Amino acid sequence: MSSTRLVLFFLLLCVLALVIRENMTSRPDRLYQTTSGRVEMCLSCHKTEKLDGAHDRLVVGCSPCHLGDFLAIDKKKAHTGIVKNPGDLRLVEKTCGIEGCHAADVKKVKNSLMATNRGILATLLYYWGEAPDQNGDYSVEKLLASGESSLALDYFRKLCGTCHLWKQKGDLPGFFGEKGGGCTACHFIKDDRLTPEQAAKVHPQIIKKIPVSNCVRCHNRSGRIGISYTGVYESENYGTPYKNGEMSEKRLPGDRYYLNLPADIHYQREMSCIDCHTRNEIMGDGVSYAHYEQQLEISCATCHVSASLLQAGTTPGMTRKNEKLNNIIQEGDAWFISNKISGKKHPVKPPKAGVCDFAGHKRVGCEACHSTWVPQCYGCHVKRDMSETHLDKLTLQETPGWWNEGRSYLRYERPMLAMWNDEVVIVTPGCQDIVTLIDKAGKADRQFNSLTMAAINPHTTQTKGRGCPDCHASTKTLGLGEGTAWQENGAWRFAGTDQGVPTEVGQTPPLDGYVTIDGVALQKSSRPEVRPFNKEELARILRIGLCLECHKEYTDPAYKNYSPATKCPVFKEDEVRR
Repeated sequence: MSSTRLVLFFLLLCVLALVIRENMTSRPDRLYQTTSGRVEMCLSCHKTEKLDGAHDRLVVGCSPCHLGDFLAIDKKKAHTGIVKNPGDLRLVEKTCGIEGCHAADVKKVKNSLMATNRGILATLLYYWGEAPDQNGDYSVEKLLASGESSLALDYFRKLCGTCHLWKQKGDLPGFFGEKGGGCTACHFIKDDRLTPEQAAKVHPQIIKKIPVSNCVRCHNRSGRIGISYTGVYESENYGTPYKNGEMSEKRLPGDRYYLNLPADIHYQREMSCIDCHTRNEIMGDGVSYAHYEQQLEISCATCHVSASLLQAGTTPGMTRKNEKLNNIIQEGDAWFISNKISGKKHPVKPPKAGVCDFAGHKRVGCEACHSTWVPQCYGCHVKRDMSETHLDKLTLQETPGWWNEGRSYLRYERPMLAMWNDEVVIVTPGCQDIVTLIDKAGKADRQFNSLTMAAINPHTTQTKGRGCPDCHASTKTLGLGEGTAWQENGAWRFAGTDQGVPTEVGQTPPLDGYVTIDGVALQKSSRPEVRPFNKEELARILRIGLCLECHKEYTDPAYKNYSPATKCPVFKEDEVRR
């Protein structure tokens, strides 16, 4: 056969193949378009997915979010390059962050503390002696790119590395797989009424009305702010109260038992986190802050403006960064905050006159009095064993060094108070780390201790504040620890119950002891500006505790012109023991 005939033969074969392929190809009966006129052939197959109005498939199509080839009619070709989660921070510039959608938010989110974990990383390195201060510019993104590790960073990677926006949703089994996902960590909701099989066939909803349950996915460990807000207290692992001889059914993920305590008053009134916390607080404003208080915009006083300030023209809803809350409403002389999920209006009341503005309590922060219970996790016993491996939650690789941690005990009553600059705040065990290191041979390597008290707003606000004796007659509240305080020869003395924990590097201070009766700090503080009460402050507070035996209310005339020099005509103070 000549070369010309051979070429013609192969051309005929190619034409025949194309004809056969064309006849076998099922083509859509029309050109599919979104309401904006965009051709989106994905719609020829995806005909049932229902999303919110802004993200519906008939409005934006599928490919702006999920990528792929939107003009292809072949399934395999159309799905080439497709992504399941458009909110993943690794590719969000191509999806949620494209021009015309949420381009301005990408930088903000990536610099937010929920994405960087900068404060957690820098503070942990400082606590464990690996950094000179706690302001280092660390981030999860940099750790992912560099692979950098150290003792403290290895601890973070393996035990803390599931609560950040860079985590990919679904990369781990069970509860931990629900965390993360970038934008969809918050703006994503499933129908809990569906079985897993049914849910797999239904497109998740993209939402802007974020429920508390989404926030609690991450905010349920460490300070436990999320679960505390809902009235859930993680208790000791005894599994009590028992039911029919079996351990309690009340369990958090990870087989953590819990008790129900009074929820925050805002939660009781069906308010969500987003009703108070601003967009810039949650998503960031583009600045990479070192700590949460720098990104934070609101306080109790943002809404609960005193009567005197209201009369002077101050209006509720102005943040400390001079931004106005967008859900504060005025009707006549009354102010309300509008619930962003239900639309319900909640009255915004000023602090109770004569109580919250009592002259003796000018330095007392709102939560110091109105947070009547706070989770307090004492003594974190941490061990790393280099003879075994542990999953690195950032790389999803097993690497040498298995971490294990356990606590000495948990409490919730009589939250401890201290000073942050010139304000009385609540402090709780931040990281009371008692660290033991085991080498590759399974032998003890070394041990070190790092005990720290951290300031916290626990989100357990109650309408009625703590009683006077809960502060002035409680050595635990004042940071001395459980025990007895008394006066002797004009000076205060204290005998504590907890004597600390014996370790290889010596006895720790009492776990519930932040300060001695002479004002000497026993533990580190979470910020340079945070400190325990000093000797003079302890003496002044405890002395009022003596007066409370007779003068039980702050409205008592005895307190009107009270001063530390005031003498009691009834008894000698040295004879009274507390």
